[in-house]
Amino acid sequence: MDARHANPPSATTPSAQLAAAVERGAAALGIPDDATLVLAVSGGPDSMALLHGAAAAGRWDLVIAHLDHGLRPDSADDARFVADAAAALGLPCEVRRTDVGALARDEGRSIEDAGREARYRFLADVAPDGALAATAHTLDDDAETVLLNLLRGSGLAGVAGIPGRRGRIVRPLLGERRSRLRELLDAAGLAYRIDPSNADPGFGRNRVRAELLPLLEGLRPGAVERIARFSRLAAEDDALLDELAATELARRLAPDGTIAWRDPPSRALGRRVLRLAAGDPAPSAERIEALLDAAEGDRGGVRIELGGGRVASVRERRIGLE
Repeated sequence: MDARHANPPSATTPSAQLAAAVERGAAALGIPDDATLVLAVSGGPDSMALLHGAAAAGRWDLVIAHLDHGLRPDSADDARFVADAAAALGLPCEVRRTDVGALARDEGRSIEDAGREARYRFLADVAPDGALAATAHTLDDDAETVLLNLLRGSGLAGVAGIPGRRGRIVRPLLGERRSRLRELLDAAGLAYRIDPSNADPGFGRNRVRAELLPLLEGLRPGAVERIARFSRLAAEDDALLDELAATELARRLAPDGTIAWRDPPSRALGRRVLRLAAGDPAPSAERIEALLDAAEGDRGGVRIELGGGRVASVRERRIGLE
């Protein structure tokens, strides 16, 4: 039976509670009932909660997408597991295998970063025009991301955490605790796979998950929810500052494309103005600081490499971007 047209389960069942969790998140993100959702399903508990919750809700046209990273000898078993689960629900499933290890080597990325990049490229390929791609990030993932970014010395954008929606990517389970989703899956008798690499302490996120978050919860119960609330507030502040930076950039931008810097703004606002002017990918913090130093200094004719083949020049207190 097509899961979209199945009768919704009783509101007291674990399946109905999974459906309610997905529906809450979808409503908060403005996902319409007639949307086509491409669900990123690894086979782990979080993604299986997304799959079964979305299917039980019966509101959307669903497509299941599974990317085999090729990092474990049994990774093909995960792919078969997801394909079988999709088939049992009458849902189409797209499976692809990518050598994430080779991608990491070729692009100079960490395994974690390469895997994330490969997943989003895959979802972009699979999602038809007008569709949204849904991932199963949870409240715990958000808290882990905030802590990792703090440890890296991130600014406000980093501690803003994981956005609920960015472009075509939506995360309807971002307000849910991972432990609760697993409880509901177990109560409903719904199977999932456990990736042994999630216990590997060689990955920083795994240590934050297994060691740091439990320690913080022990010090202050509810720490995960409080960190997530902080990340939401930081995201709102970050968005406001970006609006101010856009207004300031427009005020300073000359017809020839240079940016007037004779009366520099505050350093904090200046950083954002220059990052906005440079575009994506954002220059490193060190390069932005070097550009600010040059723009506010007495010496003209300075050129600063911004990365990605981009160069900024400073002359007569004006900044040009090439």
